[in-house]
Amino acid sequence: MAIIITDECINCGACEPECPNNAIYEAAEEWRYADGTALKGDVILTNGKEVNAETEQEPVSDEVYYIIPDKCTECKGFHDEPQCAAVCPVDCCVPDDDHVETDEELLSKMKFLHQEP
Repeated sequence: MAIIITDECINCGACEPECPNNAIYEAAEEWRYADGTALKGDVILTNGKEVNAETEQEPVSDEVYYIIPDKCTECKGFHDEPQCAAVCPVDCCVPDDDHVETDEELLSKMKFLHQEP
């Protein structure tokens, strides 16, 4: 499953540079699927959603840092544990029960985001 940042976030920003998929954004910041990935132009995500990777998207939160579930792989293929959770000083990076995925699905998403065969 993806990771979510709870409203206990103190906006310290420790998590953002740790994400290998560039899935974490500062509150109120617009984001793109292309940010930190190999995605370009029109793509079909691993969940079947059709998007343009370079189109700016609305922020998920105006209050605290947030994680884009479509880009979160729980660091599978990069690290043994989610790095956002490992560095968070207030333990507000937790599993997102609304976005449950298997290890295989997360690894497939990582390969898709970074265009590995």
